[in-house]
Order: sequence, then C-alpha cells, then structure tokens
Amino acid sequence: MIPSTQQMSRTTGDTGKGAGVVNHLQETEPRWFAVHTRSKSEKFVQRMLLKKGIQAWLPLQKLMRRYSRSTRLVEKPLINCYVFVRIVKSEYLPVLETENVAGFVKFNKNLIAIPEPEIELLKRVTLEDGLDVEAVPGAFMEGDPVEISAGNLTGMQGYIVQSEGKRRFKVALEQLGYSLLITVDAAFLQKTHWSG
Repeated sequence: MIPSTQQMSRTTGDTGKGAGVVNHLQETEPRWFAVHTRSKSEKFVQRMLLKKGIQAWLPLQKLMRRYSRSTRLVEKPLINCYVFVRIVKSEYLPVLETENVAGFVKFNKNLIAIPEPEIELLKRVTLEDGLDVEAVPGAFMEGDPVEISAGNLTGMQGYIVQSEGKRRFKVALEQLGYSLLITVDAAFLQKTHWSG
C-alpha cells in the first residue's frame, strides 16, 4: 500500500530507536533512503554529500524551456526537494548535518529503505529521452492495468489515467509515497491482467 503524504513525516533528529519503530539502517550493508531538502537546493545538497564521500543520487529530467529570446535545455529534479542516499548507519548523522538537508523522509516515524528495484526504475525513467514525466504525491485508483511493450521502459507495468485526452502511464513507487505519471503513446501499451 502506498503511504499518503499525510503518513510521511520528514524528521531530523529521530534515529528510529524506540518501541515499534522500524529503522532499516544497517552497520555494514548500504541501503537507499530518501532525504528531504530545502526548496531548490537539491543539486547543492547532492554536491555537498558527494564531497563528504556519501553516495548521493538526484534523478533529473531534461526539459526544453522557451524563454523570450531563446530555447534552452534544462535539468530539473524529477521529485522536488528529494535526494537519494545509499548509506550505512555511521553516515546517518553526516547526512543530517549537511547544509540544506531538512531530514530523512520517514513513513509513520519509520526509517524505511527504498528497495533497489525502485531506484533502478527511477534511473530507467530519467534515461528515457523525451519522456513527459510528472511526480505527484499519492496514488491513482482508476484505470486499466497496462504494460509498456516497446522502448527502454518495456516491461514496466501500471495503470492508465485519462487526462485531457492523453493516456498517462502510472508507475507506483510505493516506498516514496509518489507515483510517476508518464505520457506514453497508446501504440506502446498493451493491456495486462497485472493487479499491482
């Protein structure tokens, strides 16, 4: 089940100790976690973390922007105010102490690791040229289950959402509390019996 934005809390000091609180940090096995950053400081936070020797990744999408006199290719974060870190327990505090880090993204006070397949999914999405992607809080409950049958995203499954005459392909990122809305030509989609 996808946690709603109300279930997510971004806290700074809780190390996950206490009765019934889940903490996926390990002593020796690095795992992926989402870090909440201050507005418009995702790239800065990634640079600062990398300088500390902490593995940090910021999913970026390339977009063409029209300005009054020119058109430019810009890189924009796929999910605003999020940077992903792959850390062990000893790196938890150095991440929190990084300038413009607001805290780890937690789910009902639990520090939950993001599964490797979800990080790989984000990487595949950001590598796809010309893909219209929008990260939105929450989940969608309507639409037909589909699978992409062509291109770099072949095999990805989700649900169709009708919006302004466009078919949007939805991929749930359960640990993030976000869904990706991806515009895909209907010719690249096939119906499936997948039920999520």
